[in-house]
Amino acid sequence: MHKRGHLLLRISIGIVFFWFGILKFFPGVSPAQDLAIRTISLITLNLLSAKFIIVGLASWEVIIGIGFLTGRYMKPILILLFVQMIGTFAPVFFFPNEVFNAIPYAPTLEGQYIIKNIVIISAALVIGGKTFGQKLAVHDKNN
Repeated sequence: MHKRGHLLLRISIGIVFFWFGILKFFPGVSPAQDLAIRTISLITLNLLSAKFIIVGLASWEVIIGIGFLTGRYMKPILILLFVQMIGTFAPVFFFPNEVFNAIPYAPTLEGQYIIKNIVIISAALVIGGKTFGQKLAVHDKNN
């Protein structure tokens, strides 16, 4: 179960990121699109166009998804995921009235979409532990 569990965890995260990333390439299809654009615009001081932001975010998520699906280049993929997660939680601080019906205990649909990322972060930590831990274990065996 341990071996298959890690594989299924990695594949499921890959599917979620790939799927949600692809949705962002189609205007108006992703329910998080508007909030994501406004958040990234705020973070980047409105220096980027909405089109650039959404295509960039879509590409970023698709790359993360492909990385998790293939299991290749996991170190940089995990870094991309954790950076993306920082941006994902930014609306909680920038737009709390859109994330909560009643702060802090009644999230809106957008808030639920954000909060569920705690599970993704936890899963990524497990996968990262396996990714980084394997090399340490191999190194320890040679000593």
